[in-house]
Amino acid sequence: MKMEKYDLIILGGGPAGYTAADRASEGGMSVALFEGRSLGGTCLNEGCIPTKTMLYSAKLYEGALKSEPYGVKCGVATLDHGAVLKRKDKVVKILTAGVASKMKSRGVVVMSRRARVTGKTGDGYAVTDGVREYVGTRLLIATGSEAVIPPIPGTREGLESGHVITSKEALSAREIPPLLVVVGGGVIGLELACYFHAAGSRVTVVEMLDKIAGPAEADVSKILLGNLKKRGIEFRLGRHVTGIEPGKSVITEEEVIGADKVLLAIGRKPSFDGAGIENIGVRTAGGAIPTDERMRTNAPDVYAAGDVTGRVMLAHAAYREAEVAVNDMLDIPDAMRYDAIPSVIYTNPEVACVGETEESASAKGLSVKVVTLSMRYSGRYMAENEGGDGICKVVASSDDGRLLGVHMINNHAAEIIASAAMMIDLGRPASELRRLIFPHPTAGEIIREALFALE
Repeated sequence: MKMEKYDLIILGGGPAGYTAADRASEGGMSVALFEGRSLGGTCLNEGCIPTKTMLYSAKLYEGALKSEPYGVKCGVATLDHGAVLKRKDKVVKILTAGVASKMKSRGVVVMSRRARVTGKTGDGYAVTDGVREYVGTRLLIATGSEAVIPPIPGTREGLESGHVITSKEALSAREIPPLLVVVGGGVIGLELACYFHAAGSRVTVVEMLDKIAGPAEADVSKILLGNLKKRGIEFRLGRHVTGIEPGKSVITEEEVIGADKVLLAIGRKPSFDGAGIENIGVRTAGGAIPTDERMRTNAPDVYAAGDVTGRVMLAHAAYREAEVAVNDMLDIPDAMRYDAIPSVIYTNPEVACVGETEESASAKGLSVKVVTLSMRYSGRYMAENEGGDGICKVVASSDDGRLLGVHMINNHAAEIIASAAMMIDLGRPASELRRLIFPHPTAGEIIREALFALE
């Protein structure tokens, strides 16, 4: 049987895969995309979107409980977890349908099956989905990531029994566990800890580091920790989980913590098992697929984008990587940069950062000037946050005044950080950036105040 031929075959329909399909088809390429699950990948189906939908419900609920200082008196507020899940499912369904509609309008051939690369032919790369065979002149590997399962005694048994869960199961859990232990104090662990605490769980977060929020700036991390503790979330920092007793508890070096459920949230790793990349000699390193600045692998006309590269496991990074890869295919000059990619933790309050911290700049031998301002310099923040302790920390080069990093914690952080990322990307000195006009009153004005404070 003659193989179906395409200009580009994409393995994976997450943010990198569907963005690449969109851009490539727009550029005149014939595209086939293979995805064994729903379009949208982990982000849309089991990560970013469902988590934020549920966290918004929790934020509204917590706002109702603490509304009196603002002159609003509520009756008895409750959080209906079943209704939250129903709305989450609706949001995901609408957005996945939107991605499917976009693919159809672009003429992308979507195969609802996983595919495997079988080798190289004279016409390109041969791929099979177990039903038919295809060949692509070019190939993009965008197979995403999966949850890291640590070799902790009792983990496998717990996963089999349902006592141990990952973020995937947590986002579909029909019941709220009375006692929840979260293993990992990074982005995933903290966001889910916030939701389940609001929904009624007694939550304990166990983190092996002596701080939460991973690489987040130290002062921001401390403020977030204080806020979450005030809400009632418990933390065990600098602790290792040494065992899990299915159905009962989590064991650390110092204590045994009761747990009706254990949520594993220690991170994610690139996932490409079964993709067949070894059949065409694609190099891997450290469990990821390395690429150059144009997202090219070592194999000719084979690209990789998204979590599978192991660089920045964020959907917005995947979007950009996909665009760079397709631009290279279309001979459009472009290159990927990683020095101005913002990241956000959607806790309450939110944490957002981009660029260098004071610590990372020092490690690189950079001479910097650092300014930290209370969010109370923002009129809007004061108007909307009774007793808020948010900050904005700015890192700039002492040599030429370029903005190198911005780190903040406040309830608008996710929406503000993009402007900081653009400032860093532009590479302009603070003296020029001060000319930018921010609307007033906004929480984002804090960046303007920080730029002037750098004088």
